[in-house]
Amino acid sequence: MAIPRLLLALAALLLSFSLPAAAAVDLRILHAFNHFSHLRYPLDPFSPSTFEATLHSLTSRDDSRLLALAAATTTSPSPSHARHQKAAPGSPIAYGRLLLQTPTYLVRAGVGTPPQALLLAVDTSNDAAWIPCTACAGCPSSSPSFSPAISSTFQPLPCGYPLCSQVPNPSCPSANDGAAACSFNLTYGSSSFQATLVQDSLSLAADVISGYTFGCLQTVTGASLPPQGLLGLGRGPASFPSQTRPRYAATFSYCLPSIRSQNFSGSLRLGPAAMPRRIRSTPLLANPRRPSLYYVNMTGIRVGGRPVRIPPEAFAFDPATGGGTIIDSGTMFTRLVAPAYEAMRDEFRRRVQGGGAVTSLGGFDTCYSGAAVKVPAVELEFEGMRVPLPEDNVVIRGSYGTTVCLAMAASPGNVNSVVNVVASMAQQNHRVVFDGAGGRLGIARERCT
Repeated sequence: MAIPRLLLALAALLLSFSLPAAAAVDLRILHAFNHFSHLRYPLDPFSPSTFEATLHSLTSRDDSRLLALAAATTTSPSPSHARHQKAAPGSPIAYGRLLLQTPTYLVRAGVGTPPQALLLAVDTSNDAAWIPCTACAGCPSSSPSFSPAISSTFQPLPCGYPLCSQVPNPSCPSANDGAAACSFNLTYGSSSFQATLVQDSLSLAADVISGYTFGCLQTVTGASLPPQGLLGLGRGPASFPSQTRPRYAATFSYCLPSIRSQNFSGSLRLGPAAMPRRIRSTPLLANPRRPSLYYVNMTGIRVGGRPVRIPPEAFAFDPATGGGTIIDSGTMFTRLVAPAYEAMRDEFRRRVQGGGAVTSLGGFDTCYSGAAVKVPAVELEFEGMRVPLPEDNVVIRGSYGTTVCLAMAASPGNVNSVVNVVASMAQQNHRVVFDGAGGRLGIARERCT
């Protein structure tokens, strides 16, 4: 009897190493560029006639977002730096305001009881969660919105609720009136909105999260908002990972579909089972001044298999200034501080084969014409891991392969920016794991398109 029992024990042990600990919630990710492209771009956005306009649109969008991130990660900018950031929002929730104007990735969710179907934009550099509500003045009337009146689990939150202190500009009648409804206001450039802090059920795939806290948009002035709400995946106390820590252990992963994907199979997975069994990882760095952002220690870049000579201070993590490297899902093209970008770009140009003359196009300064262009391999180095980037994560090509551009750039109009952003194009077709409980970030190659 001892031998069969031993065999059963060994079999159980082997299974424990080959099966996930628990099923992860798996949500389909949509790339907003393609999801709405039939409305914005009736022609192929990568065809020769539209390629330059497409690049201008995408890089301009990234320029605005990067300025917002720079404002959020710099406490004492230089005068030159400050001149370029006058219009940038200054509080973490403002990142979401920017994202609502220009979303990158979306998931489908249900809000309320019974669940009302909505699209939510996901953003790893934002804590905020808000949803356009039916009574919202200024929200797009043609887009889906959440109706609190038909949800049996909807509940407005009072000023005394702990998360009310985490929203910007909370509006309460008096400091002692904790029972009054918690509302908040935010101004961004010439636009502003007012929202009420509320709770309701959030349905993601088969999971129902009771008592999820978010902002219910009531009034919007200025630029109109696109149809989606916002699901903030940042590290702060109001974020989705923090609110659902008991359920998902502040752990999630995603595989982002390519900008060129037509058949989406990208996914967002929630919970510890989102972590692959074997994956290289790097520590997440905590910045108490900017607790929402996912900082990592980037140590170098290789081009064509050789390390690029980059000053160490270009990657240095400095909580006092916000300097360092962040992983961000909302920026499309990787941006590096000027010394790092210029060194990497120059080495890339030296190693391109069959490229001919270097040209600029649509905000990129390293473009080539011709179908015979061969680009060098690019590898990002972090503490404890290296990430070789596939060619599609390094360059962007026109539909007919006649134009190719290095899909990275220096910080826009801001040579003193201290933040490097590893953006979504560099991450696409990888499983990127955010292990909040273990304090690590892992990256593994995975075909998700």
